Amino acid sequence: MRVAFVLIGLTLTCCAKIPAVQYPILEIETPDRWTATANQSPDQQAETHQADSIGVSREAPSTAWWADLGDSVLTGLIVEGLRSNHDLKAAAHRLEIAVAQARIAGAPITPQATAGVDASRSRRNFIGFPLGGGAGAGVVASETTGLNANILISWEVDLWGRMRAGHAAALADVGAAQADLAGARVSLAAQIGRLLFSVIEAQNQLDLAIATAANQDHTARQIEDRYDRGLRSSLDLRLARSGAASSRAAVAARRSQLDATKRSLETLLGRYPSATLSSMPDLPVVDGPVPAGMPAQLIQRRPDLAAGERRIRAAQLRGKQARRSLLPRISLTASGGRSSESLGDLLDGDYSVWNLVANLSQPLLQVGRLRAQVDLTAAAEEAALAEYAAIALRAYAQVEGALEAELSLAEQEQAMRVAASEARAAERVAQDRYARGLINYIALMESQQRAFSAQSQLLSVRRSRLEARVDLYVALGGGFSLSPSSSAPDTQETGT
Repeated sequence: MRVAFVLIGLTLTCCAKIPAVQYPILEIETPDRWTATANQSPDQQAETHQADSIGVSREAPSTAWWADLGDSVLTGLIVEGLRSNHDLKAAAHRLEIAVAQARIAGAPITPQATAGVDASRSRRNFIGFPLGGGAGAGVVASETTGLNANILISWEVDLWGRMRAGHAAALADVGAAQADLAGARVSLAAQIGRLLFSVIEAQNQLDLAIATAANQDHTARQIEDRYDRGLRSSLDLRLARSGAASSRAAVAARRSQLDATKRSLETLLGRYPSATLSSMPDLPVVDGPVPAGMPAQLIQRRPDLAAGERRIRAAQLRGKQARRSLLPRISLTASGGRSSESLGDLLDGDYSVWNLVANLSQPLLQVGRLRAQVDLTAAAEEAALAEYAAIALRAYAQVEGALEAELSLAEQEQAMRVAASEARAAERVAQDRYARGLINYIALMESQQRAFSAQSQLLSVRRSRLEARVDLYVALGGGFSLSPSSSAPDTQETGT
């Protein structure tokens, strides 16, 4: 909220044009559609095409992506993190710094006025003057009192737009800081989502490990009883004891993993990392098509690309400022006030004083330094352009990778559900056959391990698929934000 007031204050106090948004043209040939969607099945392609035909907003999403998952716990934790995370607060303060710097940069454009009042009293001795009495009469002295009230006004006429360019560059920095803050919010929400999913998976893995350990202990006790009666071999007994001990070790490892993941999530939320988060519900269900839109739409959606564009614009404006520094400067200085020996006379117009000075200066011996500054800003602009292109390529790669992961993990989850179901059924059959003496204990152990592994992998795949969906939300600038197709937003300059 404080940042909003600062921005409003900047708008009201600085008369300058906000630099227009001008996304650079990249020397990168983009396809009409994401290449990862080419690997979809015909049914998936039909769903994606239908979703894309609705249109994906070119602008950053206005709704929270986590609302699509419909999980109240996830929503509550993200809201808490966005309110309490200290890294995000630091990013907000960096925006305040940029706003203050922009106000400082814009201040010299307008005349500067300073008012002052001073008083002085002095004594002066006249030694050697033939004044006054004779010897022993003392030193002749005079005392004077001076009172002054004045106003000093100075103004550098920004004839060539040098200071306006510097102010506009600072405003572009504000835009970059705003985009960085928006990107930090998107990133933080994604981190909280991923960690929450990891906590839920770790809890489910722990529950699975506990159930498996209990089953192994029960089996080991049965075999030990039958061994005592001479119905089972020592091999079966030792294998059962080994399996039970391994299961207990797995429980301890899963509990430690859950503890560490909870502490990481609590740190992001701004809480003390005490690992006391309450029990989490089951993982949300990922459903529905993925309206990824077109590659060209990505440029105007991602906060990091918006910040990169603002930094390019700031570098361009600072280059303009550096070039204008080579030209002459015109400055005006005026002062006026009253001067008297009596306080009451300061209100009398007869004691007025004033001064007016105009100055024209041209850099001479500083030309080398100023031209080096021009070269520096030109290099900074080229660096910003190269960094923008690198960010854009990474953005495309992130979307393509997230789309591919979305498709692959959906297939994996479907296959692992079948595998887990069949493995559990096989375990039940193996337990029945072992009880009737039709198979040995090694076959039973193998069926149990397969069932445990399949269920554990299913939990991991479900969590990975959710993380892939979150990665896709982030890669697309924070969500899908379905809306009717529209043209690119205007990029005209806006006066303030």
